[in-house]
Formats: sequence, structure tokens, C-alpha cells
Amino acid sequence: ILTILGNSAVLATAVRRCSLLKSPELLTVNLAVADLGMALSVYPLAIAAAWNHAWLGGDASCVYYALMGFLFGVCSMMTLCAMAVIRFLVTNSSKANSNKITKNTVCILIAFIWLYSLLWAILPLVGWGYYGPEPFGISCTIAWSKFHNSSNGFSFILSMFLLCTVLPALTIVACYLGIAWKVHKAYQEIQNIDRIPNAAKLEKKLTLMAVLISVGFLSSWTPYAATSFWSIFNSSGSLQPVLALLPCLFAKSSTAYNPFIYYVFSKTFRCEVRKLRCCCGWSVPYSSSASSAGNEACTAWSG
Repeated sequence: ILTILGNSAVLATAVRRCSLLKSPELLTVNLAVADLGMALSVYPLAIAAAWNHAWLGGDASCVYYALMGFLFGVCSMMTLCAMAVIRFLVTNSSKANSNKITKNTVCILIAFIWLYSLLWAILPLVGWGYYGPEPFGISCTIAWSKFHNSSNGFSFILSMFLLCTVLPALTIVACYLGIAWKVHKAYQEIQNIDRIPNAAKLEKKLTLMAVLISVGFLSSWTPYAATSFWSIFNSSGSLQPVLALLPCLFAKSSTAYNPFIYYVFSKTFRCEVRKLRCCCGWSVPYSSSASSAGNEACTAWSG
């Protein structure tokens, strides 16, 4: 519910401000689409299976669940990677060069992200890698146990781990470390903290927001990755069902965090959410300060 309401608010806000959206904000919209897609396509099946205490629908629904989860998961990861790279380029480039990142460029990048994610998702369907049930039996994913059982499973899991997890994660970390160093050096050059330009303050705020989005995603998926690798080198029966289930549920919570981060850090997004609530007939205090915040020069709420 939190995922659907939060990301729907992000998309509704983007539609209302479509003419004002800056090119990097399109990546935030894409991230919301991926999170919403995962919630709508796979969460109902997982909930139904949990109530049933067993998987429903047989092998076909299991493959569908694993494929959709893998597709949207890789898409989210690659979108976060693209956001980090673009923030790094914008921070370390002159204003003239940063303006070269146009909406067309970002749209092409988003198309590539979806094609890349789709390619990895369909590879197990065409013979490289496998999909299968989780150890606790109420959801499906990549068949991690095939890592040792076949060279096919070994090569797929290793390649997927490197190209869809390790490389994007290292890129994200490297980009934000580079941005942090750049911002730190810029602040050191300014002797009087009261005279820090508004652009520098905004840059720091946007960077912090982007870092929190990435940290939320990576931290929520880390326990799941750890239990998955445990199942690679150990029998799935050696792990208690609860210990296998909780990381999976925690990983699913990653789709709900981002709208709350936007709400905390962005006056524009808060203003738009209040407007949406008013349109839905909810009574909310709407002060003049909130109105003025909404009328400020389009402060990007996504970076």
C-alpha cells in the first residue's frame, strides 16, 4: 500500500509538472515506474501465497513472479547507477557542459536500462540460468542452488552478480564519493559559511537525497543477497524458514522508501502532495508558506 500510494504520488506530481521537469528528473520517474511495477505485478502473488502457506499457480506463475521481480529489480539498480553517474557529471562539469544532458539523452538512457533489464530477465527463459522457488516456498527467484549443480547456472549467476550488482554498486559508491569530495573542497574554499551560494546548498541537498535513495535500496537488498549466497554454498534446509523469509520481505520494502525521502527533502514535492490530497477531498492545512514554496523557481526534487 505504501509503495503504490507513494510512487503514484510521485508519478502524479511528475505529470502535473511535466513541462517543468528537468532531464535528470526523468530517472526519478523511471525509478517510481519500476517500484510501482514490482508492487503491482508480484506483491499480490506473494501475499496470496503467504496466506496459503504455499505457492499458488504452479510453475508458470513461479516463472512469471521471478521474471517480473528480476526485471524490475535490475531496472531499479541500473536507474540508481545512472542517477549517480549523471549527478557526478553535473557536479564536476561546468554549467554549459551540464546543460548537454538533455531530455532526449536521458530518454535514450532509460530505454537502454529497460532493454538491458529485459535481456537479463529473459535469459533464463532461453536456456541460460534458471528460475525456481525460494527456500521458504512462497515466492520465486533465480535458482541460486544451481550455482554448483551445473556450469550453466554457475556462469549465469556469476555474470549476473558482477554485471547487475557489483559493478553498478561500485559505480554508485565511486560517484558519490567523488561528489562528496568535490562538495567538501568547494566548501573549504568558502571562508564564511553564511555566504555559501544557494546553488551550492541546493547541490549538497540534492546529493544527500540521491545518496539516501541509493543507500535505502542497497541496504534493503543486502540481507537478501547474503541469504542467497548462503544458499549457494550451503543446503537451503540449513537456514531456518524465518531467517530466509525476513530478508526477502525487507528487500521488497525498498520500493516504499523513495517517496518519503522526496517528501522530507523537497518543498516542491510536499506542495504537490498537498495539492493532490486537496484534489482527493482530504482536508489539510495549506499555508501561504507552502504556496510560496510551490511557486519558487522549480527546485528539482530528484536531482
